[in-house]
Amino acid sequence: MPLAPTPAAKPPLTVLICAPRGFCAGVVRAIDAVEKALTVYGPPVYVRHEIVHNKYVVESLKRKGAVFVDELDEVPDTTAPVIFSAHGVPKAVPNEAERRRLFGIDATCPLVTKVHREAEVHHKRGRHIVLIGHAGHPEVVGTMGQLPSGAISLVETIADVERLVPPPADNLAYVTQTTLSVDDTEAIVAALKRRFPAIASPHKEDICYATTNRQEAVKRVAPQVDAMIVVGSPNSSNSQRLKEVAERAGCHIARLVLRAEEIDWTVFSGIRSLGLTAGASAPEILVEEIIDAFAERFEVTVETVSTADESVFFPLPRALREEAAE
Repeated sequence: MPLAPTPAAKPPLTVLICAPRGFCAGVVRAIDAVEKALTVYGPPVYVRHEIVHNKYVVESLKRKGAVFVDELDEVPDTTAPVIFSAHGVPKAVPNEAERRRLFGIDATCPLVTKVHREAEVHHKRGRHIVLIGHAGHPEVVGTMGQLPSGAISLVETIADVERLVPPPADNLAYVTQTTLSVDDTEAIVAALKRRFPAIASPHKEDICYATTNRQEAVKRVAPQVDAMIVVGSPNSSNSQRLKEVAERAGCHIARLVLRAEEIDWTVFSGIRSLGLTAGASAPEILVEEIIDAFAERFEVTVETVSTADESVFFPLPRALREEAAE
């Protein structure tokens, strides 16, 4: 009787997992705000825009009773909570909510709020503000919406800086989106300072700790591996930046994926080492899902590469803290 064929041994694969990765304190706060509101008030809880840029998180909250809308005019006259996303909103949004007597809850990340306050202070001091960021991103829309039209000029690149003709050129300040590439932003800031030596800087860097820490971990891991996967959504700025950082650090195969089902296995068929990280709005369960998918095809050894410890915590928005206290 012929022997059954021996199954082919799976090729070895070393997976270097970046730490820190995944949820930051601002994302945890925003998601907790929606879940707390659902617990206290019951569904529906309305959320303007995606609470964070992750489809898995948004769909999970929808199943619990969250209703996501693009604008407040989609919210009926209701006593249900209306939550503003972690990215921040223009002042016109809470003003409209107040006019309609909606129960607005602001889940803006405190580090984004810090940028808003900086911009307001500069404006009160008569400075024109240069915002470094990506046009159309909700955080940029929210920051520009803190001040009257024309008070802020947006730049995305060094070329934008060279073309900039601000009024007045001798009384400027700059602020930045919190989820940018650290290296790109340094180059743009340097260009601003060359053109406008007196430009006022933030007291503390606007790019948030989580963005910086995740990029540093990728810089450490990317040169050591054959390929890199960033777990995150295509519309997540900080996730896209992690992919770019991996490529610049010398990793020739870098992919941004939301779920294991999106992996193109032909790209990863011959690798011996893989770097793995997750954007600040990607839950750890999706990282585990990716590891499990590779374990089906490879003999996986997992190692963690840690570059920083994070212990930052932000309390819930005040309205929900007061409700919890009662």
